[in-house]
Amino acid sequence: MINQRMDAKDWALLLLLSFLWGGSFFLIDVIVLELPPLTIVTLRVGIAAIVLWTVLLIKGYEVPKSFKLWRAFFMLGLLNNVIPFSLIVWGQNHIGAGLAAIINASTPLFTVLIAGAFLVDEHMTLQKVIGVLVGLFGVGVLIGADAFAELGLNMSLTTLAQLAILGAAISYGCASVFGRRFKSLGVSPFSTAVGQVTAATIILLPMSYIVERPDQLANPSLVTGLAIVCLGVFCTALGYLLYFQILSSSGATNVVLVTFLVPVTAAFLGWLILGEQLHGRYVSGMVLIGLGLAAIDGRPWEKLRAVLR
Repeated sequence: MINQRMDAKDWALLLLLSFLWGGSFFLIDVIVLELPPLTIVTLRVGIAAIVLWTVLLIKGYEVPKSFKLWRAFFMLGLLNNVIPFSLIVWGQNHIGAGLAAIINASTPLFTVLIAGAFLVDEHMTLQKVIGVLVGLFGVGVLIGADAFAELGLNMSLTTLAQLAILGAAISYGCASVFGRRFKSLGVSPFSTAVGQVTAATIILLPMSYIVERPDQLANPSLVTGLAIVCLGVFCTALGYLLYFQILSSSGATNVVLVTFLVPVTAAFLGWLILGEQLHGRYVSGMVLIGLGLAAIDGRPWEKLRAVLR
């Protein structure tokens, strides 16, 4: 039975997950100095696939076999790994980890919009509409008026990078809606994670080889190599394991709280280790996105009303 109130263990796991996923933006900032985007993403999902398959086989979980299921895994891998991971890595060639993570925190806003448009049981309520509008305004503040003024053929790389991260958030939103079908297919969340990173690896291997020829690249430094391993093993494979552990014990409503924590972790690591600056509009945008997410979630306002009574 799912416990809707998180205990100390679940909070600890949630904080660890936020550190791992926030840390992924920091690690990408390190890796992009030496390796191109598709190669980074291929290594990330490939390493994660090896780790997750090892866990699946050791635990004796059933291996997904049907063609219909693997066709769905490939679509999910495209929407939840290939497209967003590639856009984020490319974007972080031009903007810092903190800003990328804050923009990416808008994912639930797009999930609500897409779900409201395509799912009959996910109607847009007034509360959700207000939350989405506040959150999208926060995204606008975050990106800045200058970026909107230069939309067109002469956009700067910084603006394109911010739009790339926004595209990743939209892709994640599409993946969340598409992923709903796996529950009706009787597929466990863990098997879904294994299937999607495996499919993503299969898609990316030929793409990265043709586009970037990684076999002709210089060998990465020890620091970059360790960062890649950490990105695949901890931020991706272990991140999925923690995510599904919290999902099974506390439910989807509680696990989404990680969205609030990831940008804080990424911004802090970027500031502490890489010396990245957090401008005022970044903080303002993050606060507005947080308020939008809180409005969509509803629980913070319910607790506030209960306290004021």
